[in-house]
Amino acid sequence: MKAKGNAEGTIICTVRRLKFLDRNTCLEIPQICKDYIINYEASNAYKEGLAMAYNRYVTHTGLNWDIPYFQKEERLPNVPSNEEANIIISSFHRKWATIFTILKETGLRPIELHRSTLKNIDLEKGTINAKACKRGNPRILKLTDSTLALLKTYITKNTSKTLFPAPHDQCRAWTRGRNSTAKKLNRPELIKYRLYDLRHYFATMLYAKTKDILLVKQQMGHKRIEHTLIYTHLINFSNDEYISRTVQLGTPTTLKEICDLTEAGFTKFTEIEGYQIFKKPK
Repeated sequence: MKAKGNAEGTIICTVRRLKFLDRNTCLEIPQICKDYIINYEASNAYKEGLAMAYNRYVTHTGLNWDIPYFQKEERLPNVPSNEEANIIISSFHRKWATIFTILKETGLRPIELHRSTLKNIDLEKGTINAKACKRGNPRILKLTDSTLALLKTYITKNTSKTLFPAPHDQCRAWTRGRNSTAKKLNRPELIKYRLYDLRHYFATMLYAKTKDILLVKQQMGHKRIEHTLIYTHLINFSNDEYISRTVQLGTPTTLKEICDLTEAGFTKFTEIEGYQIFKKPK
């Protein structure tokens, strides 16, 4: 797989799945392995991953089999609220809190952050030039001043050969911290949020703020708009709280007040008795 140019994460995932199959079935007898995969109690997406990993093994060893087809179930991703994401991130010490804050604020994939080097980061402008991943598009992402300050401290104290940890290390750290926080605070609902859901949070909040699906597509690095449209269904969070502001129409400062609120991330919610009401998630 390395010789064919497969990504490190793909190789690690394939090895993990093959080890799982080797513990539970017989890799040398394709029909037995196939029956095990088909009847294994898991989502079709997971079973498809097992089948793809075993298919690599079959191809490499010269065995023969008919790879089973699994219809993936379409489902919306879990998206944490701002409060839930911050609760989890705040439970980590500075190193991991910095990494997860960057992921939440930029929508970067863990592999994209891992591949980022000092050459891709402009500390003066506070931007990260994200390399393309998963056949996606490269893009430039802006950090807030507070996150940029965290990143500068992180870079100064970093002693690793690579600037950011590998994706599987990021995921393991997130899972441990998330589970510990959920148990400590007695908030079991936090366990459902994966590290990748920070990317979903970014896209959902960006669309809720701008209503510009093409901007979300560009910021996410998507090649196809179909991959972005899912976020149009995720903007209503019943448990989220909002900050509201009002603007009185017809005053000398009306236009400036509206522009200031828009730049601050507020969107118009309604209009009542000569006032426009704006809101944004806390």
